Amino acid sequence: MPLPSASLPSAPETKRLEASGITVSRGTLTNLEQRAGDLLRPVASVVLDSCLESQTLALDETPTKAGLKSKGKMKKGYFWCFYGDQDEIAFIYSNSRSCDVIEPYLKEFEGVLLTDGYPGYDSLCSKYPKITHAECWTHSRRYFVKAEKVEPEATKEALKQIGALYKVEDDIRRQELEGDTLRDYRQLKAKPLVDQFFEWNREQLRRLDLVPTNPLSKALGYVHKRETELQVYLNDPTVAIDTNHLERGLRCIPMGRKNWMFCWTEERCGQCCRVPDVDHQLPAGGNRSLQIPG
Repeated sequence: MPLPSASLPSAPETKRLEASGITVSRGTLTNLEQRAGDLLRPVASVVLDSCLESQTLALDETPTKAGLKSKGKMKKGYFWCFYGDQDEIAFIYSNSRSCDVIEPYLKEFEGVLLTDGYPGYDSLCSKYPKITHAECWTHSRRYFVKAEKVEPEATKEALKQIGALYKVEDDIRRQELEGDTLRDYRQLKAKPLVDQFFEWNREQLRRLDLVPTNPLSKALGYVHKRETELQVYLNDPTVAIDTNHLERGLRCIPMGRKNWMFCWTEERCGQCCRVPDVDHQLPAGGNRSLQIPG
């Protein structure tokens, strides 16, 4: 019998079950899914609490459609994804992308917040001195990729230098370095490369032929504004060079969206958050030491 899928809408799910000789109405299946979501509430709460106790917390958001806005149009909402030190993932849903949504969760957080370049995160971190803001090198790299057609030579040099940083990270994984040894290795191998890259970036910004609308200008400016945040990982071995691990973790949302396309109600989105929370804690990934209240 095919297993139920968290990413499959109720209508095709009932047809799959029917093909296996099990007749369940769509309404009954929907009610069962809602009850399951309610039962998972304490589990999802513990996973989120565990994320917020991390030394380094990665955070991102991804859009979805939920709730009827008007005839034929759906409201836009966001799944916010928290990724903790134990590879645990927690989701919350909101109809807003404002960082006011996540601020209540981060008021007591002490540690490093690793994010993409969304300006809201920087504004939020500036309000809380106990939060150190780190940013993702992959997002910086993507800006240079966009400039490849217009500025091929400069882009090639930027990608080469960023690639050298990732070579250092490959060496770290291969040698299985951790803790102070990892930090010392980054200081020895990566820091000179980072310093060289930022110096090159500043030199490029002084070019008189670059207009503000040039994609390379945007890439250079993006990196220049984030020099401090992009160097946090050099001094803290718990901080990753990018948020790729987080993007892999929240992939279940955009992949699932290809099937269900939208949530009919915003309440349903909140229930959907709890399924990937728990699913990620199963043996395929994450740490199994989370304690769930009985």
